[in-house]
Amino acid sequence: MTKTRILIADDDPSILKLVSIYLKQAGYEPILASDGKEALSLVEAENPALVILDIRMPGMNGFEVCRHIRASSDIPIIMLTISNQDEDMLQGLKSGADDYVTKPFSVEVLLARIQAVLRRAKFPEEVARPEFHSGELVIDFEQHRVSVAGKEVKLTATEYKILSILARHAGRVFTHDQLLEKVWGWEYRGESHILQVTISRLREKIENNPRDPKYIVTRVGIGYSFPKPAE
Repeated sequence: MTKTRILIADDDPSILKLVSIYLKQAGYEPILASDGKEALSLVEAENPALVILDIRMPGMNGFEVCRHIRASSDIPIIMLTISNQDEDMLQGLKSGADDYVTKPFSVEVLLARIQAVLRRAKFPEEVARPEFHSGELVIDFEQHRVSVAGKEVKLTATEYKILSILARHAGRVFTHDQLLEKVWGWEYRGESHILQVTISRLREKIENNPRDPKYIVTRVGIGYSFPKPAE
């Protein structure tokens, strides 16, 4: 049986060794990189199911590696950030990461995050339904494709799930915790920052004017909704 391959990039050999041991024990196949350039080469050569990137690497840091990966792939990415450095967490998410874990971390927490991210990356079987149209936005639910003004938009699995949930329930307002639980899982309830940054990233991709969105609308003090398309 083929094992799920996970790439971890960190310039600290002790972290690479520790995480590698636990990944093997959990049934994964670890792929190790000691810097950003090696990580990019291995992403292309090994096609891992998930990438874990340390932010503070010499040469090419984790932010740069994340942006390079996102330019051509929606592979799930977890960033390793320094504890109490909110700017690093925010910049990592804005660069296209799906999640983050702060150092120092317990391996159990990292494994739980890996499982959650891999779970989000899998699309569940969905009941067939027609394409969704709203203005220039089109969602092909069957193919999990999104286009705006006839041009396909590359979304990460997390971004697509948010958009799909809101569009399928157009007109309904979802609270932050409702979306966090539906997209990330119950263990993420209360982590509104990760939702807000991902919504912002999604708006940049689908909205003509992200500062005045017409597809993903903020309901102040409540959450987000997708207005019902005009008949």
